[in-house]
Amino acid sequence: MAECMYKRANSKIIVSSFVNGGKPSNERLGNLIACMQSTGADVIKLVIDVDYITDLAPVFQMLAHCQIFTRTSQICKYSLYVPLIAIAVGSRGLISQLLGPKFGGFLVYGSLEGKSVPGLPTLVSLKHVYKLEYLNADTKVFGLISNPVGHSKGPILHNPAFRHTGYNGIYVPMLVDDIKEFFRTYTGTDFAGFSVGIPHKEAAVGCCDEVHPLAKSIGAVNTIVRRPIDGKLIGYNTDCEASITAIEDALRERRVANGEALRTSPLAGKTFVLVGAGGAGRALAFGAKSRGAQVVIFNRNYERAKLLADAVSGEALPYECLKRFCPQEGMILANASAIGMEPNTDQTPVSKETLRAYELVFDAVYTPRNTRLLQEAAEVGAIVVSGVEMFIRQALGQFRLFTGGLAPEDFMRKLVLAQF
Repeated sequence: MAECMYKRANSKIIVSSFVNGGKPSNERLGNLIACMQSTGADVIKLVIDVDYITDLAPVFQMLAHCQIFTRTSQICKYSLYVPLIAIAVGSRGLISQLLGPKFGGFLVYGSLEGKSVPGLPTLVSLKHVYKLEYLNADTKVFGLISNPVGHSKGPILHNPAFRHTGYNGIYVPMLVDDIKEFFRTYTGTDFAGFSVGIPHKEAAVGCCDEVHPLAKSIGAVNTIVRRPIDGKLIGYNTDCEASITAIEDALRERRVANGEALRTSPLAGKTFVLVGAGGAGRALAFGAKSRGAQVVIFNRNYERAKLLADAVSGEALPYECLKRFCPQEGMILANASAIGMEPNTDQTPVSKETLRAYELVFDAVYTPRNTRLLQEAAEVGAIVVSGVEMFIRQALGQFRLFTGGLAPEDFMRKLVLAQF
């Protein structure tokens, strides 16, 4: 299907075509572009129906290709190629708009606030978060690999921080179904680094050429950097230190206020009750063990809990026993599951009455910031640590890895706290 806007004086003709029927190949797109430019169009527009984020790779290649030949034609005074607009339909096509200017896209579309369209960023986000006018061919691409991805606060944190430090980068949400296929597809050094979220943190280990020893021992990667010199993928885990130091600092603050002197980790000798054995749970378990805590793990899949417990010399209990578990005074509770995450904000892993025995309650969930679990823990007098603090600290670690420099901590912390 094609449509044409008729040319008037001082106007331009845009010839548009809708492409569907599976992953578009370079050959198919190239033939279509050649056919469309033969009409005498001033601008070509492709609207592409994609099933997976990997289907977009040929689109970026065509954008870059047309950009090169448009520049050449301007020099040679001979128009072989014309400017190209490419829009991918659906939530997996969002980066086609956000990265379009980097690869030479002529125009970007956005949606009005309150009238969201899958695959289109809002005009507000384009203006205030992504600021695509700063993109160029040298811009490095970073993003969150996750499914779902819409809850991420990463773009509102990393993009302003890039601009604040003068780093030429953009951070975008990447809705990825198959992480291995993603890395087989996007191999160029333009794609320089990634945050890794649910449910890909463990599978990400197998996608890396090298894995940092801490991440390897945990068995989960939440940060991947592509090494510029050889393009190899290096995996890290910034979740571990982020979550454990947040818990330690909260415990220290309470004890220092009580006049206690601490020479070792306040987690040493504690029982650390963990709900969840996924990527975040593994980071918490290994972090707690490294501080001398005894770890008890509950997970819906008992075998996963058992494997993790064995790895940290801890104990695994069936998830059904969590409601009947009677904690002793002074234990630590950490929720590393998705229980309580938006939109299921009425859920909590344990009862309010049970929370009375815990000295501190940590929740890795940060949407909402004050989960039901944390609200009820605070009401019964426990120290509470929000997943927002973990998010800030792990993001600071990621930013340092992404840029090879220092992270603007005060600036980034203010950005995050302003969003919650």
